[in-house]
Amino acid sequence: MEFSADQIAMIIDARIEGNPAASVSSFGKIEEAVAGQLSFLANPKYEEHLYTTNASIVIINESFELKQPVNATLLRVEDAYSSFAILLNKYQELQTQQLSGIQQPSFIANTAVLGENVFVAAFSYISNNVKIGYNVKLFPGVFIGENVTIGDNCILHPGVKIYKDCIVGKNVIIHSGTVIGGDGFGFAPMADGSFKKIPQIGNVIIEDYVEIGSNATIDRATMGSTLIKAGAKLDNLIQVAHNVEIGNNTVIAAQTGISGSTKIGNSVMIGGQAGIVGHITIADGSKINAQSGVSKSIKVPESVVTGSPAYEYTAALRSQAISRKLPELEKRVKELEALIQQILLEKTSI
Repeated sequence: MEFSADQIAMIIDARIEGNPAASVSSFGKIEEAVAGQLSFLANPKYEEHLYTTNASIVIINESFELKQPVNATLLRVEDAYSSFAILLNKYQELQTQQLSGIQQPSFIANTAVLGENVFVAAFSYISNNVKIGYNVKLFPGVFIGENVTIGDNCILHPGVKIYKDCIVGKNVIIHSGTVIGGDGFGFAPMADGSFKKIPQIGNVIIEDYVEIGSNATIDRATMGSTLIKAGAKLDNLIQVAHNVEIGNNTVIAAQTGISGSTKIGNSVMIGGQAGIVGHITIADGSKINAQSGVSKSIKVPESVVTGSPAYEYTAALRSQAISRKLPELEKRVKELEALIQQILLEKTSI
């Protein structure tokens, strides 16, 4: 697929500097791009490459001032990074829209209902009473359990497994190897020291415009629903336990674990390898630094915490600053102790 600067400018509302007929058919990093590719400049760190790039078209900020002549056609926009992201999404949509039909071998139960323009790749399995919306793309090895509902425009990458009764909204992307609706970790201790499994009879509800990375696991609720609200973005290798709620537009980085029945607010940001205990709440807009261990509720919105156990960010920085000075403080304490000891000896000798 080939697009001109004119056509791209219409999509991202850009002002053209250079040849409006310049065309591109792929994307490239500004330092590596070749003729026929489109690139962007958002980080000033890469400014030098703008003057040497072979890219045919480059998206830059409206406010950017050139210091040298540029060979590429420029598209000036309010925010180069977000405009480039819009184009990448459009490009991906065009690629996936070409996929349709049902490949063999695959299994689709007689009671399953599939919308128009659905793509079902080979080795997929669609169980009884499944409802799949318009323009859904299921890549090889996807398993859809009984009574699952999947909304319009969803993409399930290879090897995604969705257990029975779960609900997936519209425009959801789930990456390879992720499991939705596996049993929550529920076991009751018995008198003889063994553990008896507690049946997990709830489900998982994923609302619209959620994206979930590869090899994440979102457990079904014991009763009720584990809930991922609209616009949430989850990275790879995340564990979400039973009955957890994750708020709108919350983002969670890789290797985070969230224990059962915890409720995370809207627009929360959680760094990689964070651990969050069960049955607590995280206030809207909170930020949890990477490798933090959150052991109690964060009740004040917009809080920033760090450490394990996690506590208020600026207090943690002060503590870290003090801890770096501990060797010096130890030396001074020893000097003071020696001085005091000398004074005491002088007094006793008088």
